[in-house]
Amino acid sequence: MKPLTRILAGIALSAAGLAHGAHAADLPDPSRFTPCVAELKSGATARGVSGSGYERLTASLQPDLKVLDFLDYQPEFRTPIWDYLSGLVDDERVADGQAMLRQWGDTLNAVAARYKVDPATVVAVWGVESNFGRNFGSRPLLTSLATLSCYGRRQAYFRGEFFDALKIVDAGDVKAEQMVGSWAGAFGHTQFMPSTFLRLAVDFDGDGRRDLVGSVPDALASTANFLRKAGWREDEVWGYEVRLPAGFDASSAGRRNKQPLSAWAARGLKRSDGSPLAGDGNAGLLLPAGPKGPAFLVFRNFDAIYGYNAAESYALAIAHLSDRLRGGGAFTTPWPTDDAGLSRAERRELQVLLAARGHAIGAIDGMLGDASRAAIRVEQQRLGHTVDGRAGQKLLKALKENR
Repeated sequence: MKPLTRILAGIALSAAGLAHGAHAADLPDPSRFTPCVAELKSGATARGVSGSGYERLTASLQPDLKVLDFLDYQPEFRTPIWDYLSGLVDDERVADGQAMLRQWGDTLNAVAARYKVDPATVVAVWGVESNFGRNFGSRPLLTSLATLSCYGRRQAYFRGEFFDALKIVDAGDVKAEQMVGSWAGAFGHTQFMPSTFLRLAVDFDGDGRRDLVGSVPDALASTANFLRKAGWREDEVWGYEVRLPAGFDASSAGRRNKQPLSAWAARGLKRSDGSPLAGDGNAGLLLPAGPKGPAFLVFRNFDAIYGYNAAESYALAIAHLSDRLRGGGAFTTPWPTDDAGLSRAERRELQVLLAARGHAIGAIDGMLGDASRAAIRVEQQRLGHTVDGRAGQKLLKALKENR
């Protein structure tokens, strides 16, 4: 899950992408990589990368064609919202986030004073993006971005990010060996794309470098700067859960379809605790699972979070986690499913049960990768469940009962 990478879904194929990779996603030719990288030098130097720096940083690059498999995989859009949120906003992450609020309280207060973004929201981004610095991603950025610059779709976009990543290293802000992250090029504590780094990263600890990998203060301040530039308003909340009246016509729902609170109140909406809507401002009605699931009125600050990673489920995870860090509870309305998602602790429990049944799933880490999902399908088949590789409460319960 990484800032700004999801907006790639709307970027059209470029002429360069057509020329260099119209069929590469199907049949990538590794021998094309070295000449492609050589051809990119002029573009990099035009963006401010030194010629010697380009040669030094690209001399040993080899393509990682596996990243092409991720181009069209977007978990924010493919995963049921109750699964997506259950793994991102759980008791474990709330406890860790509250510990970070205490540990970095002075820094966060200084960040809030300068950028006018509250500590809980900044820490929520940190928690979702890298689990508070525990998971930066493992792919070398220059390798991934060079590969995506030479193969597949969206080559023009990735070439820009490749050039900017080279510029960051060439300038000395971050060392090349520290530039590891997501398949698409996001890196650091709060997973900035290289272009975002160059626009919005700040040196908050005063050491002369903008370092989102080795400096927590720089990362937290840069995140707040991003949100401020995205339109964050200090005196507003992101939104809140609401109740819909019986028979509500949901055709006017949508984050962008903002209406005065008075208009929503006139249509029978109330706060989740039953109290009436109050105050001024315009809000959109967000129904991430349709009118039978939790409903939210969202304000301008929700849009600012959405700008960090263009998926409503992602923005809701950040917003909800920030509320939980302030002491808020779970949503009042349950998700419209009879098989809720699993927290990370429950996913680890499921993996232990799968391993005990002889499945080779690798590390017990709560990350349900291909091996875990293959094991899940085997057990679903055995239990007579729908075979879809999904981990839910029903499967966990069944395996616990059949140890």
